[in-house]
This record gives sequence, C-alpha cells and structure tokens, in this order.
Amino acid sequence: MDLAEDRLLSRAAHELSLKADQLIHDVERRLRHEVPELWDEPDLARMAAENTTERIGGVLFALEHGIEPSRIAPPAIDVERARRLAQLGKPVSAMLRAFRLAQGLVLDRMLEELSLLTNDAELIGAATRRLVALGTEYVDHTSERSVEAFQDERDRRLQWRLSVVNEAGMSVGTTLDIGRTTQELADLAVERFADVATVDLLDSAFTASGDPVTGTSVVRRVAQRPEPEQVQGDTGRENLPETAIAPQQLHSYPEQSPPALALVTGRPSRHHRVGPPVPGSPPAHPDDQRFDGAPQIHSTMVVPLRARGATLGVAQFARNRNPDPYDDEDLFLAQEIAARAAVAVDNARRYTHARAAAIALQRSLLPQHTPAQSAVDVACRYLPAGSDVGVGGDWYDVIPLSGARVALVVGDVVGHGVPAAATMGRLRTAVRTLADIDLPPDELLTHLDDVVERLSVEASTDPEAQSSGDIGATCLYAVYDPVTGCCAMARAGHVLPALVTPGGAVETLDLPAGPPLGLGGLPFEAAEFDLPEGSLLALYTDGLIEAPGHDVETGLTRLRSVLARHTSSLESACDAVLEALLPVGRPEDDVALLLARTRTLGAHQVVTWDLEADPASVAGARARVTEHLGVWGLEDLVFTAELVVSELVTNAIRYGRPPVRLRLIHDRTLMCEVSDGSSTTPHLRRARFFEEGGRGLLLVAQLAERWGTRHQREGKTVWAELTEKSADVPLLDFPAL
Repeated sequence: MDLAEDRLLSRAAHELSLKADQLIHDVERRLRHEVPELWDEPDLARMAAENTTERIGGVLFALEHGIEPSRIAPPAIDVERARRLAQLGKPVSAMLRAFRLAQGLVLDRMLEELSLLTNDAELIGAATRRLVALGTEYVDHTSERSVEAFQDERDRRLQWRLSVVNEAGMSVGTTLDIGRTTQELADLAVERFADVATVDLLDSAFTASGDPVTGTSVVRRVAQRPEPEQVQGDTGRENLPETAIAPQQLHSYPEQSPPALALVTGRPSRHHRVGPPVPGSPPAHPDDQRFDGAPQIHSTMVVPLRARGATLGVAQFARNRNPDPYDDEDLFLAQEIAARAAVAVDNARRYTHARAAAIALQRSLLPQHTPAQSAVDVACRYLPAGSDVGVGGDWYDVIPLSGARVALVVGDVVGHGVPAAATMGRLRTAVRTLADIDLPPDELLTHLDDVVERLSVEASTDPEAQSSGDIGATCLYAVYDPVTGCCAMARAGHVLPALVTPGGAVETLDLPAGPPLGLGGLPFEAAEFDLPEGSLLALYTDGLIEAPGHDVETGLTRLRSVLARHTSSLESACDAVLEALLPVGRPEDDVALLLARTRTLGAHQVVTWDLEADPASVAGARARVTEHLGVWGLEDLVFTAELVVSELVTNAIRYGRPPVRLRLIHDRTLMCEVSDGSSTTPHLRRARFFEEGGRGLLLVAQLAERWGTRHQREGKTVWAELTEKSADVPLLDFPAL
C-alpha cells in the first residue's frame, strides 16, 4: 500500500512539474493578494519570487523521487528573506502565512492530479493523507530555520537599537549649550540611521523665559547634518527638502505639513514615497502619508521635541542613500533619542535663561558707569566665572566723596551663583552707605564686618536659604585725596594692590593684613601712601592672579610685568592684563579689575583760610569768598556761597571749638568746607515758630546740591557742594525771618 501511495504521489508530482510555471505563477499571484507586505519592497519582492520558485521546484522534485522532507534542503534565499523581513520590521507571521498558503495551493493541485491518475478512492485518500503529512513536515522543518534566522536578526537589531539609545544618553546633551546639543542629535542620527537630519526649535523657546508659545510654527534652524554647503555640493542630494535653510534662520512650516502637525499635536509620524503620487490614492500603510519631497528622498520621520509637557521644536530624519524605508521600530528609536535630546535641550534652554537673568541681576548690581570726578582716571573690567550660572560675588566701585576725594573699592564674596551675587549687591550698598558718612577705611571695614555677620545669622536661621549660612567676603577700600595726594587704604583679607609710579616702577603696596569679613571682633588697620600725580593703582580680586596654569606669585609677576609695559591707556592696560593672566574663554573664578591713575588739584583750585573764633570774622569770611569767586569767574554763585559760608562759619564759631578753618575747592563744583576742633555733629531739624535757631542748616540744605559732615582724627568738617543750579534755588518762606 505504501509503495502504491508513493508511486501515485511520484507520478502526480511528475505531471505537475510539467506545469510548474503555471503553478508558480498562481502561487505568486495568490501571495501577492493575500500577503502584500512581502511584495511592497523591491528586494523583498525579488526574494519572495525566488523563494516561491525554489520551494515549488524542490517540493515537486522531492515528491517525484521519494525524498524525505527532512532531507530536502531549504532554499538559501529563505534565511536571507527572513533576515530581510526583520530588518524591514515585517512580522514573521507574514512569512509563515505565505508558507501555509503556498502549501495549500500545491496540495490542491496535487489532489487534482491524483484524481486524474486513478479512480481508486481509497488509494487517493491514503495518498492525500501521506501528502498532507509530508507537506506539513516540510513546512514545519523549513519554518523553524526561517524563524530562527528572523529571531536572530531581530535580537541583533534590538541590541543595536539599545546601543544607539545608550550612545544617545552619553553623547547628546554633553553641555548646557542649545546649539551643540541639537547638533549632537543630528550627528548621531546621521551616523546611525539617517542620511539627512535637521533640528528646528520654536523661536519662542529662545525669547521666552518660560515654556515656548504653542500654536505657532515659526521656528529657527539650530542644527543640520550635512551642512547646507555640503548638501548643495553633492549632485546626488542637491534637491533634499529644506536644505537651503541656513543655520539660525527663521522660517515657518506650511499649514498641514508634517512638521507643522507635529508641533500642534505633539505626535511623531513617518512618511515614504513609493512612486509618483496618484491623486486621491490611499496611503500604502495606515500610518504613512504620501511625501511629495524631492525625488531623492524616499523615507522620512518627523519627531517633535517634547520635554516637561511642552513642545520645543521638531526633528526631521530622511533617507535617500539607504534604500530601506523607515518602519515603526525606527520611529520608536527616533522617539527615544528625541525624548532624551529634548530634555537636554530644555535643560540647556532653562540654563541659558537662568544664566542670562543672573548676569542681568549682577550687571544691575555693578556700577553701570563710573561717576564723573576729577581725582582719578579709571578703567574697570568684570568677567563672570565659567562655572554654575556664570555669576559670582566679585565687585568694584568708584564712589565720589566730599572734598573732591574718591573711594575705590574692590570686593569678593565667597561662592558663585545668584546667592553670591545678591550678597554682593547688599555689601556694595552697605559700602556706599558707609562711604556717604565719610568713615575712614579701617572704620568702614569694621562696620562692614558687622553687616556680614548679620547676613550670616539671617541666612543660618532662614529655612529656605540656599546656602549653609556661612557668608564670607574680602574687601579693599581706598580713599584718595587729590588735594594732598594722600591715599588711605585698608583691607579685609583681600589681595594686595599694585602701584605703578610715574617713572614706571611697579611695586606691591604693603598693607596691614586684616581678617576676611564675617569673622567679627578683629581689628582692621589703615595705611597711608603719598601718591605723585600720574601714579597708577591696580585693585583686583584673587581670580585674576590665581588662574589655572600658574600660582599666585607667578600671577603677581605677570601682573607687574604687564602694568610696567602698558600704562599709557588704561583701557588697553585692562585688556592686556586680562589677556596675559587669564586663559582663553571664561575664567574659572570671577575677576574684577580696577585701574586708577591719580590726578591732583593745583593751588589755583584750592584756597584755605584760618579764622578767628569770633562772630566778627564771619563778615571777613564772606568778603574773602566774594573776592575769590570773582577770581575763579563764579560771580553767579557769590550770593549763594556767601549765605552757605556765613551759616557754616557761624555754627562752627557758636557750637564748635578752635581752630576754625574755611576751605574752598573749585573743581567740577564749588565745595565749601568749614572745619573746627569739635567732634559734635550738627543735625538738621525743623525750627519752631518762635525759635531763633535751627534754620541755618535747613538753609544750607536748600541751597546746596549736597552737604554733610566728616570726622577727622581731631574735629570735624561740615561741607556743602554748590553747582550752577544752586544760584537759582528759591528760598523757603520762613515766618520768623
């Protein structure tokens, strides 16, 4: 019976092999209709056709010659097709279904041949059972091999995708720079799965401090690979879409275009081109859309960049050299990488805004311009650190004082960031307030030390404070008098200043060492230096001389060398110092530099008289003022100056102690100073209706631009500053006058 079945199957297979071409054609036509996904890609279609031919030919040959299914060699194209299916993201079920469909059709044709060869129903039934068993065994045997090859390729591609995602985590977002981060994304995409990659960010992401504005498609090209010039120079890629957009160029997407929809919906999409688009034709895949790009492009992916619930922009990836169209797994990979890149871009964007705000805060706390004064010519530089948000606690200041003097300040708050900048602003305000009451340098630092102590206590008791509560700072405070040429200095833990004499000699001034601010309870000492006119003072913070690459002594040596060579122009000297002592780019620590060249007021600008402590000397003082103002050409200020001097001299004689001295200084303004030996400070008060006194200082305050009191080691000086406006100030209506 078995021999009869085998002979019958052999004869039927022989007869069918004579019509193999028609059978192959029918099988291929059925597969194209039932399993179209095996035919929509040229290489895959070629392999499917070869596989069909080899399988049918091999099966008919084996049945004709009685070869067992386990001994039939599967077509070599089977493994290649299985791997190709995995590469294209096709399901393995499509291949297995094709095997079963082909088996069924071959079985039907064999049954037709069996019925033509014999009328023995029992023999036909036995041969049919034998045929089904052999066909099932053959399909199972070959399917196992194909599925194993498919799974191996799938595992390999999965490992590759995981490696790409891991590489993205390490190579995308290495810095807090938006341009570099997006370029890293484009570079990785082109190196791994794209031929062209572009990244566009919403323009509002650059201009708004918060989340980007939704509902707009105005974007800025921030990254692209290859570069536009390279693309235009490649004849095979010269028509790629949007490659003409220059970096940082603003542009808008057309409505309903894939990138515009991605910005609005926040959903990714893939698009391919399968041939000339037919109007009204449906997409080849439910998730695909026809893409009418340049003919070189055959597959694209559009992925929105979303982070923390906001859409920042869109990344587009395209293929033209790689023949494989993008599949769902490629889209998922692009989403994973784009998600990581979006977080890095958002971090860079937030950092950029935070740094810009912090720098703006610090710039607002620093002097916007140096005030007009005649004591010194100054040039200043401030460079923020390259770490954190790029700001710190270094500051400088130039404060005009009474008597044509000027205070020069350089300080450094420990730490970086907004807290240090805020502390710097508070200390700078405190210094200016203390300078307004004309405290000597050592006394001013003592009061400033108390301020830092109080700030530390406040920070330590504030549960929301960003610091540990320990606030430290250094400061150097100098007061230069252009009348005497004397400069008094004191320092609180600060680096020593440098002095360049008019002859070109450079030295480091030896100031008494004072403790840093905030320690409390330790004294500060001041030192005085006589500076000839044209001397150059260099005040700076430690970030200048402690830059990487050299120690402090090397930094001081370089500083002295540069100052000795560049003393003609203060601005060029500042630039030369920074160039010689700091590395290229932003320094690791904040740097403040203040250069001041001293000037003096000649004898023709200052006049001094010693007065008797007698009310009768007031008239003589007024006469001398009138006479000297005529010499200086200030006749318009005679009346106002006489009133001010009369009140100040009268108060000094009545309430002070000898010696009484009157000094006039003619600089940018007219300064009237009356000194006496008493340390009692006069106070402005409102006189009652029947009181005779109390109106003198009120009159001085009305007439003068500024007025105040400063104390010396012995006695005090009450001063008033008059300008051209002082001659036009209307007097108050005093009822008692």
